[in-house]
Amino acid sequence: MRSTKLYQYQLPVETGIILRQRRLKQREGFIVHLLDNGRSGWGEIAPLPEFSHESLADVEKELRHWLDIWQSGQSEHLDQYSPSVAFGLSCALAEIEQTLGEKGNYQTAPLCYGDPDELYAKLNQITGEKIAKIKVGLYEANRDGLIADMFLEAIPDLKLRLDANRSWTLEKAVQFASKIATNRKHRIQFIEEPCRTPELSRQFALENQLSIAWDESVREPNFLVKKEPNLTAIIIKPTLTGSIQKCINLIQQAHQQGIIAVISSSIESSLGLTQLARFAHQYTPNTLPGLDTLNLMQYQLLRPWQGSTLPLATLDSEFIWDI
Repeated sequence: MRSTKLYQYQLPVETGIILRQRRLKQREGFIVHLLDNGRSGWGEIAPLPEFSHESLADVEKELRHWLDIWQSGQSEHLDQYSPSVAFGLSCALAEIEQTLGEKGNYQTAPLCYGDPDELYAKLNQITGEKIAKIKVGLYEANRDGLIADMFLEAIPDLKLRLDANRSWTLEKAVQFASKIATNRKHRIQFIEEPCRTPELSRQFALENQLSIAWDESVREPNFLVKKEPNLTAIIIKPTLTGSIQKCINLIQQAHQQGIIAVISSSIESSLGLTQLARFAHQYTPNTLPGLDTLNLMQYQLLRPWQGSTLPLATLDSEFIWDI
């Protein structure tokens, strides 16, 4: 006997978060709870403003349609739905089918949005391999390069992941690279999509001896992982990509060609983040995931993140309601 419950949530976030040109004031999404003969599964569906193509209204319509079909005992291919819907539902189904491992990778690359002191504090708490991620492209390219080089010089065992979100012209990217000491460039693990087109990113990487990663490109239609010079990694953001199985296919393509696959968040709640941590541990066990976004929230949701002291919003809180 199958039954379903659908909830909607709105969680306040820390002030000052800007997604492209939009300030994010709250994180909104849906929660599904599936029951099948005593087995239970939860999933979070939270399209990311400015990045997801589907709206909350689109998502609710799709969810109601799928839940009706599933409750009647039928099934449909999840990747015909929007990416956030496909991923959240696939998580719920994986919990019911017990195919999503329980153990999670809760050690993440600390994320810096521009405050170097904050990143120093996080790095000092890390006892193992030191990998950090810095958002670049928000300020002047020269400044970004100086800050990145400063971290590399100050912390000799640090490796950096940089995320430019296609924000630089080729000239700006070269300005950034000019500030990185040649003997420290190899400790930049990769720069995600440094230039406005993949072609310019390839040219930049070749001419400046820096590694790159595909992020936005991974979500373009008909993308295939292809080994090429200076390409070190692909970034997989499941909420923006699709079902667990679609993400697994991308991981397998990458690993077969010696390319790193990094599981990364789309500012999900602690519910979604814990599932991403479990997924990352199961399918990319040797790679540090990019899940350091819970500190952007003011609350956790339903399931706590390991070590977090944020208050936990439950089903009887003011932030979640049954729809």
